[in-house]
Formats: sequence, structure tokens, C-alpha cells
Amino acid sequence: MEDSGLTPHILVDCSKSGVSVPEMFVQQGKIVLNIANNATSALVISNESISFKARFEGKSHDIFVPANAVLTIYAGENGEGMFFENENQLPGKEPALKILD
Repeated sequence: MEDSGLTPHILVDCSKSGVSVPEMFVQQGKIVLNIANNATSALVISNESISFKARFEGKSHDIFVPANAVLTIYAGENGEGMFFENENQLPGKEPALKILD
């Protein structure tokens, strides 16, 4: 995204085990984090997690997000990105739909 001039953001499910983010910025159990190079330091993205240091209201915080807690990664400018499946949904099983009159 950054190569295209866009700002990468992740939506994090803070109810997942191991998530370490500033609690005061969590809303409805979720937080949006800007993971652009100019908003973070010591950014490490692996198959297991995303970790970095970032400033919130002028204070530095260590952020740690296990991969299973990332719900979405998207560009802040246009909202385009990738949504990740809920691990509780069975593979190949579509959610049940019901017609309401």
C-alpha cells in the first residue's frame, strides 16, 4: 500500500488473547492502528504477529497484535483492502441466510 502512496491501517479485535494496545483507544472491543512506516518504529510483521512502537497522545506505547486478532487491513484513503475470515466460521460453510417478510 505504501508503495502506492496509501496509508495501511489494521482493524484489531482486542478481545483476542495476547493483544497489547493502549486500552483508552479501544472502542467496542476494537482498535484501528496506522501501521505506516512514518507512524511506527521497530515495525515487525511476521506470520504470527505484528509488533511496533507508536505514539498515542504523545506517549510511546509498545504494540503487539497476534495475527489472529487482525480483522482487516485497508488503505485509510479509500477503505480498500482485505478482510480476514472469522476463525469460528467453518471452511466452505456459508452463513445461513433467512428471508424476512
